[in-house]
Amino acid sequence: MTPASSPLRADRRPDDLPGDPGTATTGSAAEQEHGVLSGPYRALTLGIVSVVLLIAFEATAVNTAMPVAAQRLHGLGLYAFAFSGYFTTSLFAMVVSGEWCDKRGPLAPLFTGIAVFGAGLLVAGTAVNMWVFVAGRAVQGLGGGLVIVALYVVVGRAFPERLRPSVFAAFSASWVLPSIIGPVVSGAVTEHLGWRWVFLAIPAFILLPLAVMAPALRRVERAERERGAAAPPSWNLDRRRILLALAVSAGAGLLQYAGQRLDAVALLPALAGAALLGPAIARLLPAGTFRAARGLPTVILLRGVAAGAFFAAEAFIPLMLVTQRHLSPTLAGLSLTSGGLSWAAGSWLQGRPWAGRHRHGLIRAGFLLTAVAIAGAALALVPGVPPVVVAVAWMLGGGGMGLTIASVSVLMMSLSAPDEAGANSASLQVSDALGNILLVGLAGVLFSALGGAAVGHATTTATGSTAGFGVIFAVMTAIALLGAATSGRIRVPAPAPELTSA
Repeated sequence: MTPASSPLRADRRPDDLPGDPGTATTGSAAEQEHGVLSGPYRALTLGIVSVVLLIAFEATAVNTAMPVAAQRLHGLGLYAFAFSGYFTTSLFAMVVSGEWCDKRGPLAPLFTGIAVFGAGLLVAGTAVNMWVFVAGRAVQGLGGGLVIVALYVVVGRAFPERLRPSVFAAFSASWVLPSIIGPVVSGAVTEHLGWRWVFLAIPAFILLPLAVMAPALRRVERAERERGAAAPPSWNLDRRRILLALAVSAGAGLLQYAGQRLDAVALLPALAGAALLGPAIARLLPAGTFRAARGLPTVILLRGVAAGAFFAAEAFIPLMLVTQRHLSPTLAGLSLTSGGLSWAAGSWLQGRPWAGRHRHGLIRAGFLLTAVAIAGAALALVPGVPPVVVAVAWMLGGGGMGLTIASVSVLMMSLSAPDEAGANSASLQVSDALGNILLVGLAGVLFSALGGAAVGHATTTATGSTAGFGVIFAVMTAIALLGAATSGRIRVPAPAPELTSA
């Protein structure tokens, strides 16, 4: 079944969902008091958080080690593909993971993804040339895509609804420490031990979360089978969705390639990428996603809008601070650290018991905070404004994203039937990934078109590059405001009562 054909109505409130052990109608009083770190959930929570922590640390550390790796492997010409290779294969793996989870449960795709992710790290860490390194990054993307969707399904199946906001808050909190110490640790390792150890050291830590959560996951699957809540295992995966995922990944890769060239030759891959991406993504996401149909389609759409607007702006902030305000790269990077801390705070806030009654309002507030943050960061383009305004603005933006992203995830789970949680989780992640591809790509095109591509060259005028940054921030602010306006379509009006004749 596709997400669009879900028998679960999108206008049902989370507390109306059947069979959820976290609702007020089921479970004993003692069970209602359990938290995510209480006995029944402790091992699973710690294992999940450990996996996210490792992925987060790898993501932040790689950004520091990548320039050195590309130089040592004589592959600066393939530098961008080391990032896009990961991203493109993860798109495909997300859809496969969703199908796999719905048909066989999350245990196999989760453990397979962790193993594949570790194998990709080993390939990249031992690469003898840049092409092998890019291949390793692509293998990592396959593993990462399998893992992230499987983790969402685990949350939906293993935790009652009242605890899911807390688990998603823990997801966000797991990025805080890596975002602060990741670049520092990675820089020290790269300088003193070599860039390879940034990749080779992480697989050694993968065994710990596997050992911690494997028994708990097996108990969850066994309990589901005993009470008949899980569908019978099947290998009959939806080949149509998998082929569509291949088309989306290929189209995204071609568009990224074309966006980097920006010449006449780029027109052909751009057209081919659009031809593959457009029709495939329209069939892969829930029907009505791109017209913001009420309910689940709007939830899926807003994930991509939020992620794309925020990260497109964030990608250009360090470059702006270095080229326009002449900060060191370290200080420019530290300006964004406040966003990681407040993101965790926003996620924690939406996980409070009272937040469930205000979920839709929290999403709108999150978008508004993100819009204010992007506009505030643009103030650093004004010479008389101190650069610290970026750190203050990004603290607001991180808090807004914490409210929005975690709340969207909670709503997606609430609106998903048990046998479609995998497909809908995959749709959520695909929307996130596409939002990043399209809006970061748009920001790059705008920047180049307005004279920013040659920043640092003697021929570049300060006015031209400043205009590029300013337009990017203005466009992303507008998109965040559009997300706030669209958030009202998450709600589905209750059907009018039928009229009866006298």
